[in-house]
Amino acid sequence: MTDRLIIFDTTLRDGEQAPGIALTPDEKVAIAHQLGKLRVDVLEAGFAASSPGDFEAVSRIATEVRGPVIASLARAHPDDIDRAAEALAAAERFRIHVFMSTSQIHMEKMLRMTPEEVLKASVEGVKRARQYTNDVEFSPQDATRTDHDFLIEVCRAAVEAGATTINIPDTVGYATPSDFVELMQRAFREVKGDRDDVIMSVHCHNDLGLAVANSLSSIHAGARQIEGAINGIGERAGNTSIEEVIMAVRTRQDVFGVDVGADTTQLYETSRLVSRLTGYPVQYNKSVVGRNAFAHESGIHQHGVLRDRLTYEIMDAASVGQVAGQIILGKHSGRAGFADALDKLGIVLEEDAFARAFEKFKQLADRKVQIGEDELRAIVEEEAYHVSGDIVLLGLHVTGGNDVTPSATVVLNVAGATKSFTGEGDGMVHAAFAAIKEGFGIDARLVDYRVVPVTSGADAMAEVNVVVRVGGDTFAGRALHTDVVEGSAEAFVEALNKASS
Repeated sequence: MTDRLIIFDTTLRDGEQAPGIALTPDEKVAIAHQLGKLRVDVLEAGFAASSPGDFEAVSRIATEVRGPVIASLARAHPDDIDRAAEALAAAERFRIHVFMSTSQIHMEKMLRMTPEEVLKASVEGVKRARQYTNDVEFSPQDATRTDHDFLIEVCRAAVEAGATTINIPDTVGYATPSDFVELMQRAFREVKGDRDDVIMSVHCHNDLGLAVANSLSSIHAGARQIEGAINGIGERAGNTSIEEVIMAVRTRQDVFGVDVGADTTQLYETSRLVSRLTGYPVQYNKSVVGRNAFAHESGIHQHGVLRDRLTYEIMDAASVGQVAGQIILGKHSGRAGFADALDKLGIVLEEDAFARAFEKFKQLADRKVQIGEDELRAIVEEEAYHVSGDIVLLGLHVTGGNDVTPSATVVLNVAGATKSFTGEGDGMVHAAFAAIKEGFGIDARLVDYRVVPVTSGADAMAEVNVVVRVGGDTFAGRALHTDVVEGSAEAFVEALNKASS
């Protein structure tokens, strides 16, 4: 009989803090529903006190998503804790996650508080959270650089104040497996002890590439909750990759002796959705969910796998939701063929979403000889999560090169009227952005721009992601296209439609 390992997903909180990610409340809710399908145990929906948008997202997820415990982060401050409780009120089950920095450098340089003040604030924060729920987690931020005696003192005080989960975060990815296990063993022994009402947890960052290794090592020291994010996204080098933890304990139960309640067949779709909506690509050789995770090119490997999959694969692709065969579609394919291809991928679309996806497929198929599985998924995801707006891009013409200043003319449908706008820039994409800004009449600044190839080759499709800042707010747009300039224009129009709505 194995112990149960709690999977605490922070994709929508710590993951979303990664530079360039600007999820809307609708996008966060979409990811939350998918995490519910994945059956994570705890879903940290955000930091309710950090912004009105985060409060709205946490509140909507608490209202709409059932299954996981819904959590919100809160500093050890009354206003933060009250705000978290307000946002979580509609949840079936909820947790308030209180944190306080405890390392010397954080206390001196960031908080400008004494250890005594930090200890007092931590206790008061936990006690206030307990007024709202019996499920309170406490995290001493930068635990691995904290004086160990002080760390134990703060954590024990948090337990006495009512914390039911004590999380030891390696906030800056400083630990190595050996010293992290040593710290966790002491924390387990001196904080949890023989108490059945306290769970020890870990939250590891990947600055030294050791987040998953540290997290898995902590299981041997008594940790029964691991925190992380889908695809390992997050601040700086990111968080522990949840999909890697889940499959490691499932595949090597002989080593870890724990099990998880996740539906692993949802891992690939969850990874794709998070990548799609955040604009963060998944590296081809990423464990579990990467495009090449179950691909074999070497003749020796191919020979072995054809004889028996287990010769080179320790996991079944189907167990994580990956599909082995490639689906090839072309411009002569009709609605029936398109529908059949979606059905084989397990994709179900409402009638309107299907019509939009099919139209996009036909447009791209005219430009390409073949449409493969990766491209098909990208088309469906773009149309399923595309945000329509009042202004529609009807046409684009760009010129430039050599000594000619790049210029662009865009044709937009504005309030039912067709209008043309022009702009100039350092390049054709910049010129297109300038013309579109003129059409919207919005002073927007481009803060992030990424082109991610979906496929390779001369007729490759690319996903374009842009993030713009209007005033103090950021808005993301995305588009799929074989032409980078046209795709950039479509993505920019989507972002500005969000800004003007």
